[in-house]
Parts: sequence; C-alpha cells; structure tokens
Amino acid sequence: MIFLELIRSILEYFRLLWPPGTTNSLVKALLSNHHIAAGLAAGATNPANGPSSPKRGEADRPIGYGAFGVVWSVTDPRDHKRVALKKMPNVFQNLASCKRVFRELRMLASFQHDNVLSLLDILQPTNPHFFQEIYVLTELMQSDLHKIIVSPQPLTADHIKVFVYQILRGLKYLHSANVLHRDIKPGNLLVNSNCILKICDFGLARIWDANDTQNMTHEVVTQYYRAPELLMGTRR
Repeated sequence: MIFLELIRSILEYFRLLWPPGTTNSLVKALLSNHHIAAGLAAGATNPANGPSSPKRGEADRPIGYGAFGVVWSVTDPRDHKRVALKKMPNVFQNLASCKRVFRELRMLASFQHDNVLSLLDILQPTNPHFFQEIYVLTELMQSDLHKIIVSPQPLTADHIKVFVYQILRGLKYLHSANVLHRDIKPGNLLVNSNCILKICDFGLARIWDANDTQNMTHEVVTQYYRAPELLMGTRR
C-alpha cells in the first residue's frame, strides 16, 4: 500500500511538470542520436577503461556510470549548451528505488547555490503515462575531486584551500535548509576547469528533524568516508 501511494505521489509530481498538451520534443531530439540511445540503453555497466572527462567541442559521450544510472555529456538542442544527461533506470522497481529517485529530484529542483549541482530539466518521456526510466539534465562538470586526487597532476595548497572553502559553502547552504547529504566523498564533489566545485548525488540525503530520536545509522555514507561518531554508534 505504501509503495502504491508513493508511486501515485511521484506520478502526480511529474504530471505537474508535464501538463497535458506539452511536447516531448527534447527527449526525442536527444534520443534520436543512436549513439546516445544505445549508450543509455546499455545501463550502468562501466567499461574497463572507464569514462573520462569531457572536453569542449567533443561529441556526445558517456562520462559517468554507477549503480543508479549512467550520465552522458550532450548538447541541449534548445540553446546548444553542453549539459549532463542522466538516465535513472527502473525507478519503479521497488520502494527503495522510488523513494531515492523522488527524493533526489525534489531536492535538486529546489537547490540554488553556486556550490550545489543544479537541475536544469526533467525530460518528459515518450509516454508520460507508462515509463520505467527518467531522464534529467544537469549542469555539466569536467571531473570530480576523486579523479583529481588520484591523477598525476599535483594539487597546490591554493587549490586545496579553494576546494575546501567551496565544500564548506555548499554544506552550509544545505545545512541551513536542514538537509543532510550523508554521502560526502571526493567522487560526489564535481569540479570544472575553472576549479568551481559543486556537491552532487542526493540519493541518500535526508531532511533533518530536531524531534527525531532515532539512532545514527552506519548504513549510509561510503565506508571509508564515515564520520567517527557513525563508526562508534553514537546516538544523535
């Protein structure tokens, strides 16, 4: 019953985004590129050599893979700007998947900050009444902090200061809205060629409630980036 109610809520949310009579020309234009369509259909399997960072003027190409979708660097046909196209597959497969996708999209749609990834659009599917995947457009970033850290290019003290400052700015903005990210790690900190950093991936994020008396859980946050209080089982 809870699962069905959640699906109804999600569908109602999307109906507000896609009122009757709206066209799905954007998703058709993007997916008419057989190269993109084939890559997105391949799912979230990361090839052996892995994706690399996009460069200006490059053709549409995959830039990221994960358990919850695949991301492509594409050109938005409306303004010809490079953006990131993310496919979220099997969004109605189970209750956890539904809640994760719905929560992430609603949060991204409400964020407006220089150091938090912006949601540009949620694409209307070919059939808005029957679909299993969601396509979203976000800002395009060239890399993430993990790739930068493991690369042979050295990070100067100034680079580190700039990155830490931007991380703290983004977290302050999120915490001011009572949002707990719960999975901060280098791979979820996107960086562009101008050293602008943006926090991404809000699938595990939660709204903090001061009246919540539940124990902290160690079931979220990537293992090697968990805070000491989570590892020690601290309450609150």
